[in-house]
Amino acid sequence: MPQSLSPRTANYHIIPPRAPRGALTLIDRHQPGLPEQRMKRIKTAIVGLGKIARDQHIPSIAASDAFELVAVASPHSTLEGVPCFKNIEALLQAVPDVSAIALCTTPQVRYELARRALEQGCHVLLEKPPGATISEVQALVDLAEQKGVALFASWHSRCAPAVEPARAWLATRKISSVSVVWKEDVRVWHPGQHWIWKGGGLGVFDPGINALSILTRIIPGRLLLLEAELSYPSNCETPIAARLLLADSRRTPIRVELDFRQAGPQSWDIDIDTNDGRLSLAMGGSVMRINGQAVATQDSHEYPLLYAHFATLVRERRIDVDLAPFQLVADALMCGRHVTVEPFED
Repeated sequence: MPQSLSPRTANYHIIPPRAPRGALTLIDRHQPGLPEQRMKRIKTAIVGLGKIARDQHIPSIAASDAFELVAVASPHSTLEGVPCFKNIEALLQAVPDVSAIALCTTPQVRYELARRALEQGCHVLLEKPPGATISEVQALVDLAEQKGVALFASWHSRCAPAVEPARAWLATRKISSVSVVWKEDVRVWHPGQHWIWKGGGLGVFDPGINALSILTRIIPGRLLLLEAELSYPSNCETPIAARLLLADSRRTPIRVELDFRQAGPQSWDIDIDTNDGRLSLAMGGSVMRINGQAVATQDSHEYPLLYAHFATLVRERRIDVDLAPFQLVADALMCGRHVTVEPFED
């Protein structure tokens, strides 16, 4: 991932006084004259073997020159050809030379797993959202700093092909309004995943935080929540739909509509009106249009870029944790008006 993709708001640079365990995997491939046989891959384990791990993390690690998948931990699933363990404690005991952990569990249990990995001196990649609460993620930042290891709160939608071109185009223009429509069918994308309706599971904000991660990347300055209306099914602890009114430092109106009940075509769209016309992002940031005309963007894949950036963080022992998208969700959950709607049945 190019350096320009590092978040603006929290990019920590940590250099430990001594090399922690796993240091042999951190050799800089760009050092002149470095023998090929010394360029070792980072021994990596995945904890949580659900859909996102199988669809994105495993293929990305397999395609990477920087990482080697050496183990997985999951209480109910296994991966053929890779040592599998029921929990992270068993994994760390059996594979003591693992250097990095990718946490792909549900957010409700992620803090304790990340804390355990960091205490053992492992570098950690957190799937989005990075945890169940902001305070626990901040505690992980403190621990990673103490241990001198890398911690990466990943936002995969920021690596969509059109996000950086959109950010560059907007940097020289005045924004007058923003509209976000992020609607998908939870039964298609999260079938049978009951955790998403429990406290800490975020509900519609699980996909909606992808839109917020793009907004907080491409719009200059900090975004504030002004209003929120959250629709809660009568049998759920998290919202199934949300309407937000945000603003930037110039009080530019930013309207966000999220819904987990979308039937038919799915919508992941952002429209931004400026003094130079309208910029539109479609398909979750994969397609960019200016005044209706398609703009060519470089073909790229989100998770391979995340892992390329994680490799840099591991090599340099840096922390990259941007909580801006998560903060907006927390603000909405804390201040939003609650509306009870019909119960949800999967």
